[in-house]
Amino acid sequence: MAQELQTQLDALDSKGIPQDKIFAEKISTRVRVRPKSEAALAAAREIKAHAPHCRVIFTVYEMKRLGRDAAELTALADHLAAHGLVLEMLAGPLAGIYDPTGHGRLLFAFLAAMAATERENIRESTLEGLDTAVRKGKHGGRPPVITDDLLHTVLRQRAGGETVEQIQPDLFIPTGRRKGHNPSLSSVYRSLAEHAKKAAYPEAVTAAHVDFVALRTAGRIPGQAEGIMTS
Repeated sequence: MAQELQTQLDALDSKGIPQDKIFAEKISTRVRVRPKSEAALAAAREIKAHAPHCRVIFTVYEMKRLGRDAAELTALADHLAAHGLVLEMLAGPLAGIYDPTGHGRLLFAFLAAMAATERENIRESTLEGLDTAVRKGKHGGRPPVITDDLLHTVLRQRAGGETVEQIQPDLFIPTGRRKGHNPSLSSVYRSLAEHAKKAAYPEAVTAAHVDFVALRTAGRIPGQAEGIMTS
């Protein structure tokens, strides 16, 4: 980890970036709150505000250092464009300089399209899940392997530093044909991936719940209209 960080610092230094303008953060990109990243953006904004006609470049080692998903990448792209900041990546398949007002606008548009597609996919999958839950409640059906309680357990123990492989043997399926058995690793990872997507796009989940209520009210989904939680 230390060697990887030093490689990134050396690459930034070789670009002639002053030491006081290099920001290093020794935390995972999975963490949403990253103080050093925010400080770097604040410094870039300040320089641009004092010299609006100058080209201010926000340089990172590679794209994965910008964020953990399309939502964060798009938010950053929107932020850079709003403040007239240029993005530069030193490594990776998209290494280069991207000006949101020039040729680089294609990359910014692509990131926005990625986020829009992801939001729509999550909205549709949430709608399908709500519909399936209603149908199972009315006609019966196989319960989920990873319940909300199991997912909360996994999230809590991962936050404490345990890996999925360490957590999985302590998990037991509460209902159904496999009651009392351990869920498979793939089931746990799939549930975590779905949770991460919904956490990244909460507005898509909210939109799905609102649409679901509207569809039930219009009689296009089985069941009664009342009693649906939208929070």
